[in-house]
Amino acid sequence: MDTIYRGELDTRRGRALAWVDSMFVDHAVLRLAWTNFSVVVPGVLYRSNHPTPGRLAAMARRLELRTLVNLRGACENGSDALTRQAAARLGLDFVDAPLRSRAPQREAILRLAEGLLAMRTPALMHCKSGADRAGFAAGVFVLLHGGSVADALRQLSWRNGHFRRSAAGILDAFFLRYGREAAGRKPFLDWLREDYDEMALRRDFTAGGLSSFVNDRLLARE
Repeated sequence: MDTIYRGELDTRRGRALAWVDSMFVDHAVLRLAWTNFSVVVPGVLYRSNHPTPGRLAAMARRLELRTLVNLRGACENGSDALTRQAAARLGLDFVDAPLRSRAPQREAILRLAEGLLAMRTPALMHCKSGADRAGFAAGVFVLLHGGSVADALRQLSWRNGHFRRSAAGILDAFFLRYGREAAGRKPFLDWLREDYDEMALRRDFTAGGLSSFVNDRLLARE
């Protein structure tokens, strides 16, 4: 991942570099006005793009948050460092559950599910833009709590900036495959552990060229 951050927040120069990296290398300047905030389950789970420390503090107070779920993982850039520090200062549990928006991986989804089932609520989860990985994780949460595949797919919405015909559409294809193969007959986690074939999903999925260009190049989605 591109970053100019050098791992230091304790000095004025290091903190300034973290903010510059966050705002301009990690594109947080675009997230100042557009939070991409959505309610998954009222009073239980919320989702957004990567929050700035100030926005995280405001949401923690307003929503009485107890947990922050980071779907980007330890990316070691300015945004990551500032958010971890803010979460610690606010007394939030911090859950790292890194996902890839281009290939749903069994072990990563199982780790995510474990975190979602064990976390204290209310919780907020974020990726970079709040569109793809946040929508996918919200869909997983829905399935873990008895929702349908249709309910899970509704979390992957163009309203949050998710483009189904882009490379990130493989996330939709994942839920659809579970729907075809096992929904209503086998619990989601059992199917994931025993039957999910990542290579088959990747082989069978084809993304649209223009949507992928917009998603990957213009919007710099991870």
